[in-house]
Amino acid sequence: MELLRRPASLVWLLLMAATVITTWWLSKDAFSAVVGTVAIFVIAAYKVRLVLLHFMELRHAPLALRLAFEAWVLGVTAAVLGLYLQPLL
Repeated sequence: MELLRRPASLVWLLLMAATVITTWWLSKDAFSAVVGTVAIFVIAAYKVRLVLLHFMELRHAPLALRLAFEAWVLGVTAAVLGLYLQPLL
Protein backbone atom coordinates (compact mmCIF):
# COMPACT_ATOMS: atom_id res chain seq x y z
CA MET A 1 0.00 0.00 0.00
CA GLU A 2 3.01 2.25 0.32
CA LEU A 3 3.10 2.54 -3.46
CA LEU A 4 -0.36 4.12 -3.56
CA ARG A 5 0.71 6.88 -1.19
CA ARG A 6 3.28 8.26 -3.60
CA PRO A 7 2.13 11.23 -5.69
CA ALA A 8 3.53 9.68 -8.86
CA SER A 9 1.38 6.59 -8.35
CA LEU A 10 -1.75 8.67 -7.89
CA VAL A 11 -0.95 10.70 -11.00
CA TRP A 12 -0.39 7.46 -12.92
CA LEU A 13 -3.82 6.19 -11.81
CA LEU A 14 -5.39 9.47 -12.93
CA LEU A 15 -3.65 9.16 -16.31
CA MET A 16 -4.97 5.62 -16.70
CA ALA A 17 -8.49 6.74 -15.81
CA ALA A 18 -8.28 9.53 -18.39
CA THR A 19 -7.12 7.00 -20.97
CA VAL A 20 -10.09 4.77 -20.21
CA ILE A 21 -12.45 7.71 -20.57
CA THR A 22 -11.02 8.72 -23.94
CA THR A 23 -10.84 5.23 -25.40
CA TRP A 24 -13.99 3.61 -24.11
CA TRP A 25 -16.51 6.29 -23.19
CA LEU A 26 -15.84 9.02 -25.71
CA SER A 27 -15.28 6.74 -28.69
CA LYS A 28 -18.76 5.26 -28.50
CA ASP A 29 -21.87 6.67 -30.14
CA ALA A 30 -23.03 8.31 -26.90
CA PHE A 31 -21.71 11.69 -28.07
CA SER A 32 -21.50 13.42 -31.41
CA ALA A 33 -18.17 13.28 -33.20
CA VAL A 34 -17.45 16.94 -32.50
CA VAL A 35 -18.14 16.68 -28.76
CA GLY A 36 -16.09 13.49 -28.48
CA THR A 37 -13.17 14.96 -30.41
CA VAL A 38 -13.10 18.18 -28.40
CA ALA A 39 -13.29 16.22 -25.14
CA ILE A 40 -10.45 13.95 -26.26
CA PHE A 41 -8.26 16.96 -27.10
CA VAL A 42 -8.96 18.59 -23.75
CA ILE A 43 -8.25 15.38 -21.84
CA ALA A 44 -5.04 14.89 -23.85
CA ALA A 45 -3.90 18.41 -22.94
CA TYR A 46 -4.59 17.69 -19.27
CA LYS A 47 -2.61 14.45 -19.54
CA VAL A 48 0.34 16.30 -21.12
CA ARG A 49 0.21 18.78 -18.25
CA LEU A 50 0.21 16.01 -15.65
CA VAL A 51 3.12 14.16 -17.26
CA LEU A 52 5.28 17.25 -17.58
CA LEU A 53 4.50 18.53 -14.09
CA HIS A 54 4.87 15.29 -12.18
CA PHE A 55 7.17 13.05 -14.19
CA MET A 56 9.44 15.69 -15.72
CA GLU A 57 9.55 17.71 -12.49
CA LEU A 58 8.25 20.99 -13.88
CA ARG A 59 6.24 21.51 -10.70
CA HIS A 60 9.56 22.38 -9.01
CA ALA A 61 10.76 24.59 -11.88
CA PRO A 62 11.12 28.35 -11.54
CA LEU A 63 7.85 30.24 -11.85
CA ALA A 64 8.69 31.79 -15.22
CA LEU A 65 9.43 28.41 -16.78
CA ARG A 66 6.29 26.88 -15.33
CA LEU A 67 4.13 29.76 -16.57
CA ALA A 68 5.67 29.40 -20.04
CA PHE A 69 4.86 25.70 -19.99
CA GLU A 70 1.27 26.30 -18.85
CA ALA A 71 0.85 28.92 -21.60
CA TRP A 72 2.31 26.51 -24.16
CA VAL A 73 -0.15 23.74 -23.25
CA LEU A 74 -3.06 26.18 -23.34
CA GLY A 75 -1.91 27.79 -26.59
CA VAL A 76 -1.32 24.54 -28.46
CA THR A 77 -4.64 23.11 -27.29
CA ALA A 78 -6.49 26.28 -28.30
CA ALA A 79 -4.78 26.32 -31.71
CA VAL A 80 -5.56 22.68 -32.45
CA LEU A 81 -9.17 23.03 -31.33
CA GLY A 82 -9.51 26.28 -33.25
CA LEU A 83 -8.25 24.66 -36.44
CA TYR A 84 -10.52 21.67 -35.90
CA LEU A 85 -13.64 23.71 -35.16
CA GLN A 86 -13.03 26.47 -37.71
CA PRO A 87 -14.79 24.73 -40.63
CA LEU A 88 -17.80 24.09 -38.41
CA LEU A 89 -18.36 27.76 -37.57
